[in-house]
Amino acid sequence: MLDIALPNGTHLEFTRNVTIGRHSDCEICIREEMVSRYHADLFWENGQWWIKDRQSANGIFIDGQRIERAVLFGTGQIRLGASGPALAFEVETVVVEPPIAAPPPAFHQADSLSTERTQIERPDLDHYKDHYFGKDGDGTAGEHTMMVRRAYAEVRKKQRITYGLIIGLVVMLAIVTGSVAWYKHSQILEQRKLAAEVFYTMRALEIDLIKLRVDAEQRKSEAAKAQIEAAKLRKKKLEESYDRYVNSLDIYSRGLSEKEKIIMRVAHRFGECEINMPDDFVDEVTDYIEKWQSSKRLSRVIQRAERQGYIQPIVDALTEEDLPIQFFYLPVQESNLNHEAVGPPTRFGIAKGMWQFIPTTAEQYGLRVGPLQDEAVVDLLDERHDFEKSTLAAARYLRDIYTTDAQASGLLVMASYNWGERRVIKLIKTFPEDPRERNFWKLITKYRDKVPDETYDYVFSIFTAAVIGENPHLFGFDFDNPLASAE
Repeated sequence: MLDIALPNGTHLEFTRNVTIGRHSDCEICIREEMVSRYHADLFWENGQWWIKDRQSANGIFIDGQRIERAVLFGTGQIRLGASGPALAFEVETVVVEPPIAAPPPAFHQADSLSTERTQIERPDLDHYKDHYFGKDGDGTAGEHTMMVRRAYAEVRKKQRITYGLIIGLVVMLAIVTGSVAWYKHSQILEQRKLAAEVFYTMRALEIDLIKLRVDAEQRKSEAAKAQIEAAKLRKKKLEESYDRYVNSLDIYSRGLSEKEKIIMRVAHRFGECEINMPDDFVDEVTDYIEKWQSSKRLSRVIQRAERQGYIQPIVDALTEEDLPIQFFYLPVQESNLNHEAVGPPTRFGIAKGMWQFIPTTAEQYGLRVGPLQDEAVVDLLDERHDFEKSTLAAARYLRDIYTTDAQASGLLVMASYNWGERRVIKLIKTFPEDPRERNFWKLITKYRDKVPDETYDYVFSIFTAAVIGENPHLFGFDFDNPLASAE
């Protein structure tokens, strides 16, 4: 029997296999962020209790060591993630009683006589083995026996040849099959690697295009415009090459649901490579989609945006700065697309307007801050409440974050917008220069204890709103894709 003590002190006893995770299907359900939907399995095998990691995002730790699979014995502690919740366990030792020897059978005299008579009348098998298959040179075998021996030897020889050929063919077939499988697997790995290189080259080129465009505006030269056109042409070729890799790898046709395909496409648009998408990412997005589905908030915000004519100006501002138009959902999360929104007082001042600019950032991007900046009220003289001016300023601000160390990762841009780009960039700079190592998932895996819960929720809320917006009716909403005409 296995006894598990949960973080809240509850004790559970198990005599069968169980799953630990955040999903309600799990026998041990722990709803904490460090815990994956299906985190680990506890199971009985070969007379012992085992624990096995189910490729969770944050891993399993026993005695401070991360393990993939281990035997549980005695008492100890399982930690879900390096700093996640801990489960105490106790394995009950099973004492096996030695079997009681059965008494020897009692034979009647008749049985004994019958057995003795059988032994006399029926020679045992060893007699025939020695007689027909003994050594040829013992001098006691007759002609019939020798013929039987030679026939048997010839049959055995043919059998050895036949079996040898069969085994040889099976081995050869296994080698060929294994070689083909290994070759195909290595080809797939190579294709995935090349596809990722193309994707991140494309992402770096997006940053270069933004910088070239800004430089061209300042220099107003024909040479700069020519550089932009050349970069656009190269980007188009890279996109075509990447699409071919994605098609050949069947990324979007390997049993994915339509919802999962949308999640991957939106991730791609925000600068995340769907080929290297972590398994837990889709599960996490699904959880946040359920949160949106639990209220009418998103539907009301989109209806307001349509009534007020907010959608096209926001899309135009983002397009002008070469940004993904899915950033439209950022002010949805910030203010419910309310240009009169006023945030709570903070040490950085009071955020105001649809894009929730703090005073210093607003002034940095050319917005006039009103005389009531220190009061949590709407200020008609504060340009943060001006929808058009604040939208243009926000697009420029997002563009600048996009071209920093965030390296065109839309999810890192969102995190920077919410938490402050200096804080995020400070952590990002600890990662390798390789863009593949600089994404939001890497950030929260390594620094989940440093990233505020508010920022984590902020990023996933925006991302999932963008996912829902691609096909609202598929996710149970009663509005149409607000960006359909712009895509």
